[in-house]
Amino acid sequence: VSYKLISRSGSESDLSDMIRRCNQAGVRTYVDIVVNHMSGYKDGDTLGTAGSVANYGQRSWPAVPYGPGDFHPTCDISNYQDRQQVRNCQLSSLADLNQTVPHVRDMIVGYMDHLTDLGVAGFRIDAAKHMWPEDLEVIYGRLKDLNTDFGFPANTKPYIYQEVIDLGGEEIKKSEYNHLGAVTEFKFSTDIGLVFRNKIPLKSLKNWGPEWNMLPSEDVIVFVDNHDNQRGHGAGGADILTHKVPSLYKPAVAFMLAHPYGKVARVMSSYAFDNSDQGPPAHEDGSIKAPSFLSNQQCDTANNGWVCEHRWPEIVEMVKFRNLVNDAPLENWWDNEGKQVAFSRGNKGFVAFNLEEDSELDVNLSTGLAAGE
Repeated sequence: VSYKLISRSGSESDLSDMIRRCNQAGVRTYVDIVVNHMSGYKDGDTLGTAGSVANYGQRSWPAVPYGPGDFHPTCDISNYQDRQQVRNCQLSSLADLNQTVPHVRDMIVGYMDHLTDLGVAGFRIDAAKHMWPEDLEVIYGRLKDLNTDFGFPANTKPYIYQEVIDLGGEEIKKSEYNHLGAVTEFKFSTDIGLVFRNKIPLKSLKNWGPEWNMLPSEDVIVFVDNHDNQRGHGAGGADILTHKVPSLYKPAVAFMLAHPYGKVARVMSSYAFDNSDQGPPAHEDGSIKAPSFLSNQQCDTANNGWVCEHRWPEIVEMVKFRNLVNDAPLENWWDNEGKQVAFSRGNKGFVAFNLEEDSELDVNLSTGLAAGE
């Protein structure tokens, strides 16, 4: 409805303060922005969370402002083999912006630059495959450098990662976008779910990476699940692993963090939900609840609703592992032709996985590590 930074989470001042405090603590902020479209079909006016009013039928979003000349002609996407339709028609009946229009580009760049002024480190570009790469290239090229007041090096552009769902079989390919910035590699998410659900042999992970029809490691953000596909939205369906299956989810996340494929790995942190449209834990007035913690510093999910996978000890320790091994190569691969695998990261780290329900991993392995004391 608008690009105003006001929501049930707070005001722009609240957001600015949060970004400032996060930067001071060494935590960078990346904003998920929606610039492919505006709000969807509704008779009459739509009221936004910041109090802005829009009218879909009149193609009017005055709070930006956008008017009829800023949108593609009205049509809905029905054929994902038609690239013109995918990029020029409406996704889920949401009013489709025309990023070729100079005014639209100006508004998007202004929105992103304002967030950069507040101290963000980069952006996730929602629905990137529904926009023309050449338009995005112009928009990205106009963005200002990161704000050095928040400790960013001079002459550094925002980090861009783009949502491009491509599992193969559609006309638009993720390879059309990785020259512009990083791409969310959804095939990583779907295939790692299949492996750890035992639908693909664990030993197959020996050549995990581009040989699985994924983009080069330096071009991707990898993840086991995200906010969409953990709810059954987007790609992957019921094979996506989430916090709801912790016995499989934890080793899958551990593998992601242990393996060198994927320059950037994203760890999910969720709230509990029973249906895909359920919002975050909230008070009766709609304000979002803060998480509460148990004595072991994990979130009190049963009483508060926040899951906080990033605090699970298995994930905490594997983040440390990933940071320690850094870019060390994968070596000393071993598997038992079943559900046990192991490998080293150069001479810096070694990890083993045992998904056998009734068998211990009891074997002498070459770890690549220095001899212990």
